[in-house]
Amino acid sequence: MSFWDSSALVPLLVQEATSGALKQLYRSQEAVYVWWSAEVECSSAFARLGRMGELSSAEVDEANRRLDLLAKGWSVIRPRTGIRGTARRLIRSHDLRAADSLQLAAALSFGADPGFITLDDRLATAARGEGLSVIDGAAVSSESQ
Repeated sequence: MSFWDSSALVPLLVQEATSGALKQLYRSQEAVYVWWSAEVECSSAFARLGRMGELSSAEVDEANRRLDLLAKGWSVIRPRTGIRGTARRLIRSHDLRAADSLQLAAALSFGADPGFITLDDRLATAARGEGLSVIDGAAVSSESQ
């Protein structure tokens, strides 16, 4: 079981330096959990890459199509009052943006350590500070080379 931050999901869907290692890690997971807004955050990343000229319009469309397929296998953590309260606490305790605090709060809602997979350094630091084991996608990529 593992919780995947959106930053670690994007390389599963568009080619990045960490794509190979993260795809291998993803395939090894029995259960993948994501926050409720993960699909929107991934689509936002694809659109940004398109605006920056790093992806063509066709590649953005293809990434979104693959996202729809991949998302069918996820377990989605839905918004709850407890998650919102935890996210507010996390913002006060760590250097996090609102969306990142919600992702971390969702992972913390398990009550047990699901294994937190992210490429975001600030989010990884906060997750470790909250007692989660963090699998850094960039480190996984370095180890596999």
